[in-house]
Amino acid sequence: MGHVFNVRIWSVRQRKDRGQTSAELRWKVGDTPHSQTFRTKTLADGRRAELMTFVRNGEPFDEVSGLPVAELRRRNDVSWYQHARDYIEMKWPAAPAKTRTTLAEAMASATPALVTTRRGMPGPRELRRALYSYAFNMNRWSEEAPEEVRRILAWVEAHTVNMSALDDPLLLRKVLTGFTLRLDGQPAAASVVRRKRAIFHNSLGFAVEARRLAVNPLPRVQWAIPAPVEQIDPGCVVNPRQARLLIDAVAEQGDRGKHLRAFFGCLYHAGLRPSEAVWLRQNNCDLPLTGWGALHLDGSRPRVGSSWTDSGTAHDVRGLKWRPRKDVRHVPIPPPLVSMLRQHLEIHGTAPDGRLFQTARGGLVQESGYGEVWARARRHALTSEQQASPLAARPYDLRHACVSLWLNSGVDPVEAARRAGHTVAVLLKVYAKCLDGATAMANARIEEAMKHWG
Repeated sequence: MGHVFNVRIWSVRQRKDRGQTSAELRWKVGDTPHSQTFRTKTLADGRRAELMTFVRNGEPFDEVSGLPVAELRRRNDVSWYQHARDYIEMKWPAAPAKTRTTLAEAMASATPALVTTRRGMPGPRELRRALYSYAFNMNRWSEEAPEEVRRILAWVEAHTVNMSALDDPLLLRKVLTGFTLRLDGQPAAASVVRRKRAIFHNSLGFAVEARRLAVNPLPRVQWAIPAPVEQIDPGCVVNPRQARLLIDAVAEQGDRGKHLRAFFGCLYHAGLRPSEAVWLRQNNCDLPLTGWGALHLDGSRPRVGSSWTDSGTAHDVRGLKWRPRKDVRHVPIPPPLVSMLRQHLEIHGTAPDGRLFQTARGGLVQESGYGEVWARARRHALTSEQQASPLAARPYDLRHACVSLWLNSGVDPVEAARRAGHTVAVLLKVYAKCLDGATAMANARIEEAMKHWG
C-alpha cells in the first residue's frame, strides 16, 4: 500500500439506526474501501466536496488512511522539536548508551538552526546543554528539570519550525553548516560532521515513515561531505622499546600505578580496547606457566554516564564492539603479558566478580584515573620533545601500536583483524602504520642494498 491516484467517491447515503438518522460517505482508494459517518447529510456532502476537490486537482491519496496526502501531511505537521524527541524515543530502546549520546548530540546540534527567530534565543552553550542533557535524553524526561532548563526548552518548543519547512534546501544547508563548527567556533572533526549528518538524514527518513515529509529532502542539498581522517597518525605509535619504558614507568606511579601496569600491558600486548580491559575477568584468562597464553573476551564496559544507561550506572553493559552480543574473541597473548597478568593476580587478586582491575573501593576503573597515571608515566619515560609530540598521547595509542606491530611483523592481516576485533578493510585502512623509528630502519636497509650493488 502507498500513494495512489485511483480514487472513487460515491454519493452520500442516509441511514437509520435505532431511530437515529446519519449520513455515510463512502470512497475507495486503490483497492481499499473507506467510509465516514456524519450526523447530517449536509456535513457529509461538505466532506465529499473536499475530497472531490483533491481528486480534480490530481492530488495523490494515501491508501491506508484514505486521506489525501497533502491533508495527511498537514495533520502530521508537528514542530521539529517534537519530531526530534519522537525520533529519540524511537531509537532509544535498541541503542547502546554511547549511541544515545551521539544521537542526542546530533539533534542538539541541528535544533539551533531550525528556529523561526533568534530574538530571545538562549546562549549557545546553555542551549546545547539543555537540549543534550534533558530534551534529548529520554532517561531524564520523567525528572523535574531545573527552572533555567525548563525556560530554555519552552522557548525552543515555541520557536522551532514545522517539519514542512524542512523541504527548503537553504534551511537544511544551515543545519549542515552548523555541524561543521564546534561551540567555540573552531572547525569540527570530519568524522563528527559525517556522523551528525548521517543521524540527521536518518531522522528525516523517520519523518517520511511518519508521513511528516513526502520524501527525504537532504540528498537534494549539494553539499560536500568532509572526508574523514581514518588513518592513525604514525607519530602517536610507540615502538616496543618505548612501550616497555612507558609500561614500566606506570608501575612507578604509586600503588595505583602498580595496579594498572598489567592494564596497560593488555592494551599493548593484546590490542585490547580500554573498555574491554576494564571488564577483563580471571575466567577470561588462560595463563600457562610457560609459553603463550590467551584472553577470551566476551564483553566490555565503556563509561558513558549514569543518565544514559538503562541500569543507572556510569558504565554501559555491552558485548564486543561490532559483534553479536554473546560473541567471544580469542586473543593469543605473548609470554611477557602472561607473566604480567600472573604477577598481577598474585599481588592484587580480583574483585568479587572476578575482574582483574578495580578501584580502591572495588569499582570499575575510571578513564580519569588511568588517564592521570598514564600522563605521569609519559612525563617520566619520554624526552621533552617526545612529550610535546603526539607519541602515545592517549592510552588508546597502545592499541594502535600493538596492531601496527603485528602488521609490520608480518602477521597475516586476516589474523590481525580477528585479534583486534576489526574487519580486514578497516584494519588496513586505519592501523597499517609504521612504528616510530621504522622509517630510519627502512632507510638503513636501502642504503645497505645500494652499497651491495655499488
